[in-house]
Order: sequence, then C-alpha cells, then structure tokens
Amino acid sequence: MLRESRYPNHFLLIVAKISQPSSRHSSKLSASLDLRAGSHRVQSAGAIMIGNNERTRKILVNEDKLLGARTLGRPIGVKGGPAPVCYLRGTRIRTPDGERRIEGLKIGDPVVTLSGESKPIKWIGRQHFRKNGGSGWPNPVLPVRVSRFALDEHTPHSDLYLSPNHGLLIDGVLIPAIYLVNGSSIVQAMPEGVEEIEYFHIELETHEVIFAEGAATETLLVVNDREAFADLIRENFDNFGERKRLYGNDDAPPMTPYAPRVCYNGRRSELKALLRRAVSPVADIRDPIQLVHDRIAARAAALESPCRLTDASIA
Repeated sequence: MLRESRYPNHFLLIVAKISQPSSRHSSKLSASLDLRAGSHRVQSAGAIMIGNNERTRKILVNEDKLLGARTLGRPIGVKGGPAPVCYLRGTRIRTPDGERRIEGLKIGDPVVTLSGESKPIKWIGRQHFRKNGGSGWPNPVLPVRVSRFALDEHTPHSDLYLSPNHGLLIDGVLIPAIYLVNGSSIVQAMPEGVEEIEYFHIELETHEVIFAEGAATETLLVVNDREAFADLIRENFDNFGERKRLYGNDDAPPMTPYAPRVCYNGRRSELKALLRRAVSPVADIRDPIQLVHDRIAARAAALESPCRLTDASIA
C-alpha cells in the first residue's frame, strides 16, 4: 500500500507480512528492498525502514531516487524536450545481403523484419549530441550497452548500443532498454574512444521489428499524439526537414505498434512496481518488465560465476 508522507518528496510504502517474522523471511524481504528500476538502484538513502512489527513493515521512499521521477511515464526528456529513440552509429542492421552499418543505409534499402519479409526504408532520422565542456553525458542521452549474449546464448551477437527509450522485443512486448539495465551485462556506457553521440532511426511504412546485432528491436513508431510517447515523433530528428521535402506534411494516421510497448506511467506507477517486488519473495507478482529484467540479471550473474550454469538452469 502507498500513502503520501509528511516528508517532502517521499511516499510511505507499507508491506503487509504474510507470515510470522523469521530470519529467513526477514532477510528475503530486506533483500527485496535493494531494488532496480531501469538504471538506478534504490539505495538505503532512498528506501529507509521506519517501522517494523509483526504485521507490517513501513518503508519511507524518496521519490527523487526513483527512475520514474525523471524518465518514466512520459519518455526521457533532454533540455526540456524528448529524448532520442535510436541506434548508435556503427550498429549493424540485418538486410537481405547481410548485416550493414546503419549509417551506410539509405532510403529504399531493404531491411529484414521479424516476419522474414524484407521491407524498404522510407526514411532515416538522425540526431547528433555533443557534451558541454567537461561535463558528463546526461542519462537520457547516454546509450544503453546490451553486451554480447546478454539476452541469451546467441543474442546480441555483438555489443548493441541503443538510446535509453529504444524498445527491444522480449517475451512478446517492447521494453525500453533503460529498464533492463542491471549494472553488469546491460549498462549505460559509451563505446571506447567515442566522444560524440550520433543516433540513427529507421522508418518503414509500418511499425516493425528488425534485427540490430541480431537482437529484435523496433523501427520508428510514428504517433501524432504529443502527450503519448512524444519522443517518437519524427519532428524531433535533426534532419526532419529532409523528410518534409520528400513527403510533405504526410498526414497519415498514427502507426499501430507491432507489439505492446510497456513502461511505467510515472512515479506512482513505479512505486507500485516497487511494492510488487517487495512482496515477490513470498508471492511473485512482478510485472513483465521486472520478470525480463530479473531473468537477464540472473543470466549475467550465472555467466560471471566460477561455476557457470546452463541456459536451462537460469530460464
């Protein structure tokens, strides 16, 4: 249960205990408070135990420590505007003639979709970012690196760099890459030696899933509703003028998403996810994002272990 707190920018998370306290149960529940949401772990400064009795456990949660306070619900924003949803320069895309770097593709080139059908590129959007002075990259722009074999024993076949909001198709849903960050096999990072960020995105006639470094990822999802997934609007790309010259106003209806695109709808939604994870040691009610995140994190831990497990043992 969630309640407003008398402390500014805090919520009170109340977890009902399902059984009498025991050292085993208590340690499990305490461990569940070490939570991840996208790329940020809710540390002790953000989740503070303020009450503990036989029936309930009260945790004070600092909403500013949650990823949702900055990036969830409405997509990640940069300088007051929406963030990119793209592939980093150098990403290899599957075509009928093999893999090609995205920056080498052009309008009309075919790409292989998940159905096996090849479809021509309608347009390629670009966004270019430079750092200001000696400051670091803001998280909404910094790419997410999905390491080789992070998803399974074949995927991706090379490190894959995506913008944080870019969706990967896993278990039948599109999950923005930022939600899968686990600090090990999936992290926010730049490729070694790269000083500027150049993103590219592929638009087809319809929203599709294509293959980037072997992983199933989405093409550009064009929407007209500026209140929903505003980062997916074509006007946000640096070269949108090129598209307007080619296609005019192009008043086509919004695209139908290839698959459901799941995300947390703001801070309250993420707090509910926090509650689901807190009780999961005794009743597994994790959402699709949490299930996928935890499976990938378990795979990473198993691969790092001296006694490596098989995929079947971590499925």
